[in-house]
Amino acid sequence: MVLAPIVLFVYNRLWHTQQTIEALQKNELAGASELFIFSDGPKSLNDGEKVSKVREYIKKVTGFKSVTVIEKHLNIGLANSIITGVTEIVNKHGKIITLEDDMITSLYFLKFMNEALEFYKDDEKVVCIHAYMYPIKARLPETFFLRGADCWGWATWKRGWDIFEPDGQKLLDEIKKRRLQRIFDINGAYPYTKMLVNQIRGRNDSWAALWRASTFLKEKLALHPGGSLIYNIGNDDSGTHGGISNMFNTVISNKPISLAKVPLEENKFVYKEIEKYLKSKKISFITLIINKMKKFTRLP
Repeated sequence: MVLAPIVLFVYNRLWHTQQTIEALQKNELAGASELFIFSDGPKSLNDGEKVSKVREYIKKVTGFKSVTVIEKHLNIGLANSIITGVTEIVNKHGKIITLEDDMITSLYFLKFMNEALEFYKDDEKVVCIHAYMYPIKARLPETFFLRGADCWGWATWKRGWDIFEPDGQKLLDEIKKRRLQRIFDINGAYPYTKMLVNQIRGRNDSWAALWRASTFLKEKLALHPGGSLIYNIGNDDSGTHGGISNMFNTVISNKPISLAKVPLEENKFVYKEIEKYLKSKKISFITLIINKMKKFTRLP
């Protein structure tokens, strides 16, 4: 099995980047994997020192087959950084594993990603392997499919990324034309449509909303594990697009995920469980949005 290259996107969060890389180094396939680290340029002089400290650290990273650092002199933003970086690497290597600088991985993250990429490489309906799962109390299948790609620790093939549509307005128009807003939003449990609208209006820099919408409209599937292989440490108000929230806090699986053929269709049971969980946390989500509004509007 030819291992997929790992692509990591970093900016100015040294501690988060260290935690992400240290967890990744502990994966059993790390030593045989190529790591590409994309470092975006500073937005301002104030960010320059933080970016420099991150770059000093990533230039010394070891524990992988190879480490390639790609530094941007200017700031191109989160979305452009990820879109251009993923496109460059996946076009060259045919497949890719993608992380951002606030993703703590399970010991078995790389194993699952690479094995699943191999297992489903010829299934055109499958375009994404995803590692995160909500802290749902119900017993979930070992693996299952959900419609549309996701963004917290994920992998794809060139054929999957070729579906990516960067024009948010085009995606939104198609969602509205087909009256898919409610399904796209997990029956109103999560505001994906609003995220897409805000991306179009320049209120966020969400490549993830475009990725999800692109694959959702094509009725493509993402494979998920029943136990999460990712813990996001970025919901601490440290990121450009984050806030403070514990609604996504989960427990990382302490065992490998076994792959077996499952029906190539969205798992309705898991879909409903995710819907129930997100709706139960809606008050927390509204609080998060209010906190973000206060931050950017200087409300008292």
